[in-house]
Amino acid sequence: AMWLRTTDFGDDKDRVIVRSDGRPTYFCADLAYYVNKRERGADKVVILLGADHHGYIGRMRSLVQGLGENPDETLEIIIGQLVNIRGAKLSKRAGNTLNLAELIEVIGVDAARYVLVRSSMDSTIDLDLDLWASQTSDNPVFYVQYAHARIASLLRNAAELGHPLPDLAGVHLELLNHDKESDLLGALGEFPRIVAAAAQFRAPHRVARYLEELAGTYHRFYDACRILPRGDEEPAPEMAPRLWLCETTRTVLANGLGLLGVGAPERM
Repeated sequence: AMWLRTTDFGDDKDRVIVRSDGRPTYFCADLAYYVNKRERGADKVVILLGADHHGYIGRMRSLVQGLGENPDETLEIIIGQLVNIRGAKLSKRAGNTLNLAELIEVIGVDAARYVLVRSSMDSTIDLDLDLWASQTSDNPVFYVQYAHARIASLLRNAAELGHPLPDLAGVHLELLNHDKESDLLGALGEFPRIVAAAAQFRAPHRVARYLEELAGTYHRFYDACRILPRGDEEPAPEMAPRLWLCETTRTVLANGLGLLGVGAPERM
């Protein structure tokens, strides 16, 4: 077996990293993960551990010290809760667990990424496979992606009708005075603060929840405020500023989804 003498750095015992039969231990995987992230240029490595892994904190710090680095500067450990999985799709499988590849097979990459960052680290994730695999508004990631696709479709239709997005400099934004327009403008203005807080507190769920609220605010605006003319109607004065309000919302949705590693489809 291969050992790492972590007792030299405050650990309560030395740790096996490769077993006598040649199989690596979990600790070896943690070591490889840390080294790989540092070699790829990370200033600080953030490691998420389950609530039952408090004992790993000390040994991980010893590992970093053994590599000649200061864990106070290059390592951050976050303790998170477990994921409970349920749904008909799970009952058809052997056992009651899914690995990540199987989760992606069932609900897709975007939903898998989204569901794992949607809840705060200190709360248990209840993952309903049937819900997250569905294409309904009850599925949070579908709901947000649909809002983006809906806006993209509207802007394409506007261009086809001869109303492409105009130069912003000539748009009368003061015409955006409907209650639903004000609500949407206010929601859009929150995005920088949400992103900053998510980064500061290691809380990507804040971005996910914000996107869901923004999508809902947009849908309410869309239902209340006509944007494009119908039939032979002349475009309303509010059309240009409303098109820009739509484009701004689309941009924020795309940026927010991008921060979470989730796609922003143009069509659905």
